[in-house]
Amino acid sequence: SKETKATKEAYGESGFARSLLLARRLIERGVRHVLVTHPEWDHHEKINQSLPGICREIDQPIAALLKDLKGRGLLDSTLVTCASEFGRTAITQGKDLATAGRDHHPHAYSVWLAGGGVKGGQVIGATDELGWKVTEDPIHMNDFHATLLHLFGLDHKRLTFRHQGLDARLTDVAGTVVKKLLQA
Repeated sequence: SKETKATKEAYGESGFARSLLLARRLIERGVRHVLVTHPEWDHHEKINQSLPGICREIDQPIAALLKDLKGRGLLDSTLVTCASEFGRTAITQGKDLATAGRDHHPHAYSVWLAGGGVKGGQVIGATDELGWKVTEDPIHMNDFHATLLHLFGLDHKRLTFRHQGLDARLTDVAGTVVKKLLQA
């Protein structure tokens, strides 16, 4: 209720928009980790009907959040990550196109990052024409996690714990920080 009319209009009226505005307020107050989710991003069915509206619902508030963080001098110290829990197939699942959706896809996965020490304006990696397989600059999930932890100021190699007689860590026995993602 204390936000300006212009700020509220920039973010929009959806529940997701209010969640991002709340996230910005938490970040301003020093909360170190904020997770915002969208409840309808799975799209296992009716993707033709649901995806366009949901994209319109998330695009405006995400753009407003990034602009707002930058304008308040918070983007450099705030890592914004947009990802789903799994890759999505580039083809539909189901025989009926009216109800078709997308299934989980472990072979190619897109994520975007902004702020927080990430070098902006770049695309790393590419897939084949169907989005089925990575064809250029693959980043293993362990490397992605090592990079996120690095951006959080943590050395993934030091996050080791003993499990069933073996040393284990979040990035398994692998994981290398992806240097080309980082600002110089």
